[in-house]
Amino acid sequence: MHKSILLPLLTILFFSCNQNVQQFADTILLNGNIYTVDDAMPTAEAIAIKDGLILQVGSNADIEKMKGEKTEVIDLKGQFAMPGFIEGHGHFSGMGYSLIDLNFLKSKNWDEIVAAVAEAAKKAKPGEWIVGRGWHQEKWDKALEKHVQGYPYHNHLSEVSPNNPVVLRHASGHALMANKAAMDAAGISKESPDPHGGHIVRGPDGEAIGVFEERAMEAIAKVHEEYLATLSPEEQLHRWERGIELAQQECLRHGVTSFQDAGSHFDELERYRKMAEEGKLRLRLWAMVRHSSEELAKGFTNDFPMIDVGDRHFTCRAIKTELDGALGSYGAWLLAPYNDKPGFEGQNTTTIEEVKAIAKLAFDKKMQLCVHTIGDRANRELLNLMEEITKSGGKPLNDLRWRSEHAQHIDPTDIPRFAQLGVIAAMQGVHCTSDAPFVVKRLGEERARTGAYPWQSLLKAGAIVGNGTDVPVEDVSALECFYASVTRKRHQSSDNGLEFFPEQKMTRAQAIHSYTAANAYAAFEEEWKGTLTAGKVADIVVLSNDLMKCTDEEILGTKVVWTMVGGIVQYKTN
Repeated sequence: MHKSILLPLLTILFFSCNQNVQQFADTILLNGNIYTVDDAMPTAEAIAIKDGLILQVGSNADIEKMKGEKTEVIDLKGQFAMPGFIEGHGHFSGMGYSLIDLNFLKSKNWDEIVAAVAEAAKKAKPGEWIVGRGWHQEKWDKALEKHVQGYPYHNHLSEVSPNNPVVLRHASGHALMANKAAMDAAGISKESPDPHGGHIVRGPDGEAIGVFEERAMEAIAKVHEEYLATLSPEEQLHRWERGIELAQQECLRHGVTSFQDAGSHFDELERYRKMAEEGKLRLRLWAMVRHSSEELAKGFTNDFPMIDVGDRHFTCRAIKTELDGALGSYGAWLLAPYNDKPGFEGQNTTTIEEVKAIAKLAFDKKMQLCVHTIGDRANRELLNLMEEITKSGGKPLNDLRWRSEHAQHIDPTDIPRFAQLGVIAAMQGVHCTSDAPFVVKRLGEERARTGAYPWQSLLKAGAIVGNGTDVPVEDVSALECFYASVTRKRHQSSDNGLEFFPEQKMTRAQAIHSYTAANAYAAFEEEWKGTLTAGKVADIVVLSNDLMKCTDEEILGTKVVWTMVGGIVQYKTN
């Protein structure tokens, strides 16, 4: 036979035979109650996994055909399985440090916090800084005898820690409390002026009470950073690495298989990349770089954006900045004054000109722009800026997938613009119920009802709504956040189930989608994760309750049975 005929025939024969070769799975999951988040096959009984990817999803009978001699078989015993939770906005190293430092997320009052600092001061060396985070004056169960707008004075902290500077970050991260030793180190006096975008809280006599809001925190942060610089590079790196390992463990324990980090510096991003290349990241990390426009312009190399490093374990393709602060610390930038602080409209923490400069860098580098916007004024300014860029840049924002991080309070007239412009609302369900005790006090009834955490309004308008916890602002528990998203209720017993404008709550399907497929889309990763679909990564969480059918109360009692990343079980309950 002539060679010109023989070669094509052999090629056809090879591929025909190869297609008929039985593919055996590395792992198969059987007897499951599987919710795929894939409209083509919403539910299934079993999954076949090979080389970290989903080979097939279907019935037990279909998947059992892929069982080979070396296939591991896991019997789900009817348990609920779904795509791994994607934390849509958190602070990865900040979470790690919060697991090392004093943590006040669960503290019930100021007395508990002072007592914890007193204990830490007994163990600290003279001059050593005592660091903590998580307090929130609006959530304490005992009123303070002496306060300014609910904030405590530093006196008790200063008394229990006279020889150690103390810095305690507000739960929001947008304010801090310092003792006298820390303020002395920073040179804070009665004459210290408020910086642009920040406020030193003062008593009637004009003296600083110890609370610093927004940009005013930088004075204390600077001297704390100078103290940290006195530690050896080895000590600093060891502390960071310890925190990162604790953060990974905590995420996997909560069923989080991917984490979107809301702002890291160049040096930290390089560490993450190295960890990914060395196989030390046990979950998938997607990060935003955060610097000033000047620092970004100097620091960007040809490495950016960094995409799918270490077998899709690390990506940095976004830039983070902010327009305002947090509502709890009066930093959210509002269109009208605060209801409980007349004449004050919040803080524009980064100038619009600076945000525009960062937006241009993002556009030029083909990176996403992610802007912290909590107040209705901040969200409007961001939408205006993005609309302007859409008109001048020649590329629809739908293609860029730029994001409003938090999007907590939106004027009703601006809600449709999110879908019209293609701006992603990267929101956190648990913020709604965590903030509920003081939102009406800050905004008034009407603004709170029509524009606070308007998930359903955004979804009905066609916007993409993500979900997450903003850890360490809140606990990384995806299940608590899911509960908040579908009930708009506070689960703390002391609140008697306070419900916050339930007409805006998500359905179960919407909430799961916001924590999986929507967050994957918001990171340009929907082609390979976010649903349990053949060809996508086998990132799976198995839960003790069916999130689509269990009662609201049962959501909070749900346990993570195990967490799988890339076909490998990274966490299993005892």
